[in-house]
Amino acid sequence: MASLSRILSRNLHVSARRQALSKFTMPAMSPTMTEGGIASWKKKEGEQFEAGEVLLEIETDKATIDVEAQEDGVLAKIISQDGSKGIPVGTAIAIVGEAGDDLSGAADMAKQAASEAPKAAKEEESRPKEPATLEEPQKDTSKKDKSSKDDSKSSSPKENLKTGDRIFATPIAKKIALEKGIPLAQVKGSGPEGRILREDVEKFKPAAASSGALAPPAAADAEYKEIPVSSMRRTIGNRLTQSKQNLPHFYVTVDIDLTKANKLREVFNASLAGKEGATKLSINDFVMKAVALALAEVPEPNSALEGDVIKQYKKADISMAVATPNGLITPIIKDVGSKGLAAISVESKTLAKKARDGKLAPHEYQGGTFTVSNMGMFGVSHFTAIINPPQCCILAVSSPTPTMVPDESSEKGWSTRQIMKVTLSSDHRVVDGAVAARWLQSFKGYLENPLTFML
Repeated sequence: MASLSRILSRNLHVSARRQALSKFTMPAMSPTMTEGGIASWKKKEGEQFEAGEVLLEIETDKATIDVEAQEDGVLAKIISQDGSKGIPVGTAIAIVGEAGDDLSGAADMAKQAASEAPKAAKEEESRPKEPATLEEPQKDTSKKDKSSKDDSKSSSPKENLKTGDRIFATPIAKKIALEKGIPLAQVKGSGPEGRILREDVEKFKPAAASSGALAPPAAADAEYKEIPVSSMRRTIGNRLTQSKQNLPHFYVTVDIDLTKANKLREVFNASLAGKEGATKLSINDFVMKAVALALAEVPEPNSALEGDVIKQYKKADISMAVATPNGLITPIIKDVGSKGLAAISVESKTLAKKARDGKLAPHEYQGGTFTVSNMGMFGVSHFTAIINPPQCCILAVSSPTPTMVPDESSEKGWSTRQIMKVTLSSDHRVVDGAVAARWLQSFKGYLENPLTFML
């Protein structure tokens, strides 16, 4: 009897240990994150980890972020290996357990989890949904007359593709087609009622190639290298395309005389020389401060359009465009108006380095109210920038250029000044031309007379 008790106890213990295995899913590192990639696992299969230890690095559309363990455990089986990309949030990427657990069931559990992901995606693809069109808004057909209904019965969505009326496709199919430049009107759908599915787009071959028609000469001998599109680059492309297409941009440009700002910067930098921890001020620090002061004076550009509401912010949380190897990212300097030039300088350099290293935390690049894109260090004389929604304005800052200007105080009647062009891109739904002009005049006044920073 005792022996039977021990056997039952042992079996129950083993069963409990096996049930302790669980799926570790792709975490959502930000509210807007829908998918991510595995940059690298920091633990190997079978290795134990403690709460607070870094398990892996996740590549999001903005940065590479460390993922820490929430409790002690062991990495039983890795499902998604280093370099895996486009993994939807909530998808199992590993099997974890507790120290001392029986890990023999981890492989089967991982295999099952890996097979569930494509199955779920396929079910989502084939699930009937309200027809959507890529080329025009959905129209209300509830009030069509009888003849229209009869006509609709005689022609299926698949046939409608030929007439160009509508294109029936799943969201993922449309996304892939957009990324690959595939015309959906030429794709034959295999889903319910001719709906175009993901596999239809992936298997599509251009008509010219399949019909034997003449095609452009192949660049088989051309020297090139293929660079995979990163999650960050794909997201940048999608967001800026939507911004440029959907937001009514307009642009206003003014010239800024940096003579006084340069002199004041030289004085400040001379006073900071030799001081421990001190950092030299740049013109960009003056620009950021002047932007914040101008936003306090003319607040309309410090807004975001969300639905039928315009949110006008009280503080200037300025997004600063930083170029990285993977694309552009905009870390945020919070409440710039309350900070001095030295603090702005230190914070901007720290954030820029973290951005280039891919180490920004989500709160460091989410929630800005206005963006500054400064290309002055590249010798750019003039450019315009695309608005970063839901913000309604972005300031493009160019390189200072020596320019002859009228000068009554000079015997020659003219003098050479460092003139910098800045262009404000505005969303005309929120900011009118006169408002943009007033804001730029305020910005110009502060930057051309930087002693007003101290008032």
